[in-house]
Parts: sequence; structure tokens; C-alpha cells
Amino acid sequence: MFSLKQNSWFIRKVVIWRAVASIAWSVLLLPVTTAVFVLLSRFSLFHPIQWISDCTSLLAASSTIFSLVVLCGVVLITGFFNLEFYTLVPSIPCSRMALLGTVLHPRQCVHSLVYCTMGMLVMWCASVTIGGRYSTLGTTCRQSESGEVVTCLNEYHLFILLAGAFMGYSHSFLGVVQNMYYVSFQPIQQYKYPRFKGCLPMVVKCSVIQALYSARNFAAFYFFFGYAPKTWISSTLNLQIDSSLQPLDSLTGLLDLSLLYHLSISGTFLYLTWYLTVLLFRIYVTEAYSFPVQSTFTEDAEQSLPKVLAEKNTLVMKFLALQDLALLSQHSLSRRLEVFSLSQPGGHAHNWNAISRECLSLLSELTQRLVAHQDAVASNGRVKSQSASSDTRSASSSSSVVSGTEDIAETPRLSVPLRTPGSVFKSSVGGANSALTAPFTPDVDSPFSSPAIRRLVGQQDPQSPCFGTVQSPHIMRRGPKPWSASTESQSSGSPPASPATVPSPPAASQKPSFLAQWLQNRREQLPEASSQALFADSQAHIWALQGLSHLVAASFSEDQFGVVQTTLPNILSCLVVLLEAVDRHFKLPHASSKPVRTICSMGDSTYKTLRFLLRAVLKTTIYKITTTFGEHLNAVNISTEHRKRLQQFLEFKD
Repeated sequence: MFSLKQNSWFIRKVVIWRAVASIAWSVLLLPVTTAVFVLLSRFSLFHPIQWISDCTSLLAASSTIFSLVVLCGVVLITGFFNLEFYTLVPSIPCSRMALLGTVLHPRQCVHSLVYCTMGMLVMWCASVTIGGRYSTLGTTCRQSESGEVVTCLNEYHLFILLAGAFMGYSHSFLGVVQNMYYVSFQPIQQYKYPRFKGCLPMVVKCSVIQALYSARNFAAFYFFFGYAPKTWISSTLNLQIDSSLQPLDSLTGLLDLSLLYHLSISGTFLYLTWYLTVLLFRIYVTEAYSFPVQSTFTEDAEQSLPKVLAEKNTLVMKFLALQDLALLSQHSLSRRLEVFSLSQPGGHAHNWNAISRECLSLLSELTQRLVAHQDAVASNGRVKSQSASSDTRSASSSSSVVSGTEDIAETPRLSVPLRTPGSVFKSSVGGANSALTAPFTPDVDSPFSSPAIRRLVGQQDPQSPCFGTVQSPHIMRRGPKPWSASTESQSSGSPPASPATVPSPPAASQKPSFLAQWLQNRREQLPEASSQALFADSQAHIWALQGLSHLVAASFSEDQFGVVQTTLPNILSCLVVLLEAVDRHFKLPHASSKPVRTICSMGDSTYKTLRFLLRAVLKTTIYKITTTFGEHLNAVNISTEHRKRLQQFLEFKD
């Protein structure tokens, strides 16, 4: 119980306070961004003195102060959503149907509704700040027939409010499509201020570009569908429509340069408020943290690096520990010596054994995952869903006596459970969704949960197109198309037979219905996305490789007790096996294709190149070890095949 309390305090200190600090800085930046927005909204080229005077008085007005209070509430809600939805393993839908299901998920719908509301609140603050014809929803007008003064609907104010809701939904939608809640760690560590300063121009640029796109799209939307909300709101609030003014749902009404300008700068202010909160959250959460290699006191043992590497509650702590391992292995001699030290009394290498065991476990899990994926692709052309696989097993078991079919031998089942950074979610204390860990562990049932996350927690979504198994004892051999599947066999659940040996049924029975064909096309896996999802959590493996390589290389001159020599054969064998699995994966179709560049967005797309970075780091790791030990590797007890592969690195032929 005491250990759990210490660990919960440690998590709260490291993660929650970082999130609170990022929100606090976002709130402190609000007056600055608001002042810039006021200057731009009241810009007057020919009356600069009056422009400055009006802006100064407006910044001190009570309406502006109230707007700042509302904006602070928006920032707080945005910071809460960042903390609730952020993930260290991106969600990569492997089919169009999976992406559609993510967008239409009830949790995502609530997320979109909240952001639509926040968008309207920010745009209301912007319209009040701009003033003039945008200030209120109702305005006085005179009826053309009777000349009576009545309250009419201010369509300009309504236009700005609806634009805020539209931009809020666009932000929520792009958050899913572009993985905006994915938090990646920087390969080169920087202090918070230099990193923020370097990213600020990119954030401003993305805000402007996204605001212009949203303004264009909303103008087109309002042109076709603006009459319906305008009529409904006017009738609900008992407001008249001023017929003397040009309606905004017309071409001449939308070609108002002043309206488009204020819409663009208001949208930029809206996106900049959200993007700055996201940027600061990423900077604070991914800041490097130094863990003690060995604790001086017993009550601090749970905070030591070997213990946190085996963290079973939060993935972010696991990633921070692996990041710290990679940094200490390169830049800290004193901490490396602690890793190589022996326990007193007893003389055991507990630190090195725990660290190397966790790193090798990560790399072995990745190797098994790649081998399983390659077996599935080689035997069946694609990773099948659970329903299709179960149907195939049952159908092939009953029809294995049919002549002309060729069975492929069963792929051996894994005898040990896979252990990755995400298996930490199965906590023995409190569970993965306990109150302690809920803000930091991804929800496997959320729309942001990817197949990689479900692998980490030991679960897989039966309905996910990425779900598959390679333990089917009777997977039938497919035709030459490696990334497609027979529509009829997938929809019926029966294994496809060899076309050369099994007579074809009538054409009418072979042709699927239009609906079945459409659903199958939507469920078809995207090979590029499948490869990305396979390496979605590879940042942990990259750090494990870097930590192992530098520690092993440093042990050649710094390991006084020879603790690394006991595990060197296992390390070399693990690296070679992983390299062979990675090389085979890159020979698969589309696995080595470079991802296309996207327009400027706040979505982090670094996960798309993780597999290329992993392969480069893996080869660098082996080269570093072989060049350090040289011919001494001939005395290491490894298999002949692995020795031949290492010899290629010694001769710089790989």
C-alpha cells in the first residue's frame, strides 16, 4: 500500500503538474494574443493615431475583460481534453470503414459537440471585440411596409457564430484524421523556451492556413445551407429579417471583403488559441526527466530507472524512462557506472540485469510481431479480421478433405505473452482504468485507440480491420494479389480454393451483390497504413536500441566487473534476428514506400517514418557494437548464422 501511494504521488508530480503548467502558460498568453487580435480587427491604415487610441481603450473595456474570462474557460477545457485524449501511440485506421467508425464514435461526437460550443464562444468574444455590425445578435430595423421599428436578426453576428461552430467541428474532425492528440518525443532535446520559440512561427502559419481553408469552406456551406439556420433562429427568437439588407447566403452578400477579413482573423485567433495550448502541452509532457539509477532509500525504490522501465500503470512514464536511458547511455559517465555497478552486499548486477531484460523484451516482442505479420501476409495476402479468421478455421476444418486444396502448415503459437511498453496498462493494482491512471492511459475502447495500443495492453478489437491472427491451422493459399482479398470468400467466411484444381461455380453465384462489394471495398486494408500501424509504438524500441548500443559499447572500457559480458550473446542474437525481420518486412509491397507530404497542420506525422528510423537506428546499433569490440566478437558464443551476419558488419558490407 505504501508503495502504491508513493508511486501515485510520483506520477502526479511528474505528469499532472506538467499538464497544469502548460495550461497556466496558455492562460498567461491569452492577453498577448487578444491584444494582437484587437490591433488587427481595428486596423486603420489612414488613421493610425485613432487606431492605436481605440485599441488601447478597447483593451481596458469591461467587455474585453469579460471576453478574457470566457477565453480562459475555453483554454481550461481545451487543456483538459489534451490531458484526456493524448496518446503516445497514434491511432492509425487501417481501412476506410475504420476511419468512418472512429469519426462517428459516440465519444468523438461528444468531443465534436464540445468543440463546436467552444468555437461559438470564442467567435462571440471575437464579434464583441470587433464591435460595429458584429456586436449583437439582434439589431433595430424599420419595416418597409408599416415603417415600424422592430428588432431584426443581425445576420453578420449569426454568420460569425456559425463559423465558430463550423471551425470547432473542423478542429475536432482533423484531430482524429491528422492524429492531433498524438504526442511524439523530439530526437534532439531542447529546453522549453527555445523549443516554443522555434515552433511558434509554424503554429502561427498553421493557424492562418487552417483559418483560410475553414473560411472558404464555411462560405460555401453558408451559401447553400445558410437560409435554414437563419430562418429557424429568427423564428425561435422572434426576430424579423431585414429585407432591406443583402442576405449573406447569396453571392453578392458573401463577396464582402470586410466580412471575409474579419472572418479570417477571427478564425486565426480561434485556431491559434487551441494550437498554442496543444503545443505547450506537448512541450511540457515530453520534457526529459532524470530518474535515479539506484535509490538511496527503500521508499524511493519505485522511482528508480529499472523500476520505472517495468512500469505497469502509465505508458508516459515508460517512455520517459526509456528516453532517460538513451540519454544517460550517451552523455552521463557517472550514471553509466551506476548501471554497471554491483549490489552490496551480494555482488549482483541488479541494475544492468533489469535494464537489459526490459530492453530485450521490447525488441523480442517487435520481432515476434513482425514475423507474425509476415507469415499472415505471405500465407493469406493480408491480415484477416477475427470473424473471417474464425470462419476460415471452421470452414477449412470441415472442408479439408476436399481434393485440390493445399493447406499451409500452422504457424507456431507464441509460448510467452508479448511484453511491450503498453502491457503496462494491465495493472495489478487499480487496473488500467483506475482513477489513478485514467488521465494517462489510453482507453482501448476510445476512437483514438489504435491496434498498436491494443497490442500493448494485451487486447485486440475484434471489429478492427487491423485485427488478425496467424494461428489458423488451415489458411488457404491465395492468388498473386498480395494486398487484396476475394470478396466472396471474405463475405461468406469460406476459404478460397485454388482456381487450378477446383471447378468454378456458375457466374451468377460468384458475383456478389452491390452492397457486399461496396462494404468489402470499404473494409479493404490500406497497406501503407498497415505498415505504419505495425511500427506505431517503435519510439520505445528506438530508445531501447540506443540505450543498449551505447551501454554495450561503453562497457568495453567502463565495465570493471564484466556484467555486460554475461548478456552480450543474447543481445547480439536479438539484434540480428530483429534486423532480419525488419529486412523481410521492407520487402513486402508498399512497406518501403515513403509517406506523402501533407499541408501545414498541427497533426504530428512523425509516426509515418518511424519504421525507417527504426531500421537506421538498428543498423547503427549493430555497427557501433561491432566496431567497438572488433574481432573480440569471435569469442562470443552465438550461432553460426548470426556470426556470419555480424561479420558483414565487421567488414562494412551490410
